[in-house]
Amino acid sequence: MGANFSLQDKVIVVTGGTGILGGAFVKAIAAAGGIPVILGRNTAVAQQRADEVIQSGGTALAITADVLNESQLIAARELIVDKLGTINGLVNGAGGNVPEGILPPEGNIFSLNIDGMKKAMDLNLWGTLLPTQIFGSVMADHEGGSIVNISSVTAHQVVTRVLGYSMGKAAVDCYTRWFAVEVANRLGDRIRVNCIMPGFFLTEQNRALLTQPDGSYTDRGNKVIINTPYKRFGHPEELNGALIYLLSDASSFVTGTEIRVDGAFTAFSGV
Repeated sequence: MGANFSLQDKVIVVTGGTGILGGAFVKAIAAAGGIPVILGRNTAVAQQRADEVIQSGGTALAITADVLNESQLIAARELIVDKLGTINGLVNGAGGNVPEGILPPEGNIFSLNIDGMKKAMDLNLWGTLLPTQIFGSVMADHEGGSIVNISSVTAHQVVTRVLGYSMGKAAVDCYTRWFAVEVANRLGDRIRVNCIMPGFFLTEQNRALLTQPDGSYTDRGNKVIINTPYKRFGHPEELNGALIYLLSDASSFVTGTEIRVDGAFTAFSGV
């Protein structure tokens, strides 16, 4: 059974690998024997995380690239293939909200910042689709692999003020199912496409919305806790079980689906 969950020598690209959740993904992939490619805009953090894997006896590669910049992604793909030979998996971890896409409490619902909403949607949808197109093509040309997208509870339940982000994640859900079916019809079982749907985890994008500078919860943070039966936020490493399962051969007959890791947030009616 354990061998099915191994990622031994599999090259896994992690977009958003310099973020909080991305950092947990990188460590989990390395611990499972995989070779993480840490892709992000922060060169120093990407290299630091690669160095940590290497110092622990593993192999890793740091690459600076923006998931919305096609030419940078193509250059990254060529570098990965040149140095590591192939790509066996992709974790589309880049995403999140942007300040311009958040409706202030006093904001006019009929005067939304449309550019901000578009920016949030672009980051989450096209920041998932573009890397899939570019890195997934290597999987199609080689031995196949697994693609894991990152959704959100906001795609399934209304969470106020974050419309652009919510629409972007809902589109990621749609894209995950659509692409899973299309690629299966063309390539059979060579490429799996699934997504993880996290509940509320503290990241750099949402920390100011959910917590005070002293670490206590904001009013919004308290509402999240009240509506999460576990009565806490998730810890980044709690996503790793679902991640390794979906990347590994243990999920060989799983595609076009999602795994919810949300402390029962989406199951709870609030009553």
